[in-house]
Amino acid sequence: MVLTLFFLALVYFIFIAVLAYLGVGSLVLLIIAAGALLLQFFFSDRLALMTMGARIVSEQEEPRLYETVVRLCAIADMPSPRIAIVKNQIPNAFATGRSPGSSVVAVTTGLKDMLSREELEAVLAHELSHVKNRDVMVMTLAGVISTAAFFLFRSFLAGGMRSTGSREGGGKGAWILIPLLSAVVWAASFLLIRALSRYREYAADRGSAVLTGNPSHLASALMKISGIMKRVPDEDLRKVEGMNAFFIVPALSSSSIFQLFSTHPTVEQRIEALSRLEQELGSHGF
Repeated sequence: MVLTLFFLALVYFIFIAVLAYLGVGSLVLLIIAAGALLLQFFFSDRLALMTMGARIVSEQEEPRLYETVVRLCAIADMPSPRIAIVKNQIPNAFATGRSPGSSVVAVTTGLKDMLSREELEAVLAHELSHVKNRDVMVMTLAGVISTAAFFLFRSFLAGGMRSTGSREGGGKGAWILIPLLSAVVWAASFLLIRALSRYREYAADRGSAVLTGNPSHLASALMKISGIMKRVPDEDLRKVEGMNAFFIVPALSSSSIFQLFSTHPTVEQRIEALSRLEQELGSHGF
């Protein structure tokens, strides 16, 4: 994870340095990056809940979920998030929010109905680990310059900054390099951010295992969820594919591409890691 962040920072540093050398004002990039950051930072949770049609529920409505979440949060020494329910038979869960104090953990009705109490606890512990690790904030910050590069590329394609380039110097040849550089930076950062996302999933799996003390419960939940997912019609999966980065198991349709572009490790890889972790916890007497 640290190595991935290092390479991501290196790509961003080179990008900014070359833009400065070519005469692109740092204010332009700063405005683009700041705008992208603010939008993602303050509205990603609302957009995620709205996209899934999630509804915040009270403790009276879902006492079992609240009891489990409050207990796990006490173990993790973190504030309890709000809880939301999604009326959807596709079994899944996700967490969103820019900080532990403003987070929401959501589960679908399909997930609640399918999992045992221990498996549901393990899934909730996974999502709470995302909250504890501030993964939404980490991934948002990781993608800021990538988003700026994308919009810079778009603006140059539209010719919106051509006149600015002729005034600021650097020549036509240099300004042809800027959209190409932006495209390369976006592609490289896209792959690195996806790799970082996969590492964050491993970290959340580990957090769940430590909180519950039983990695096999999460492994069992992952197998059940992925098994049901394979039987869900492609049309239904496509409706929720936009939330794949948030889900505990991506809703992959038949059009999904190579693992290199995935936000999650495969279920088989995660179960293998949980199996090793169970042996590690057992050897330490947990």
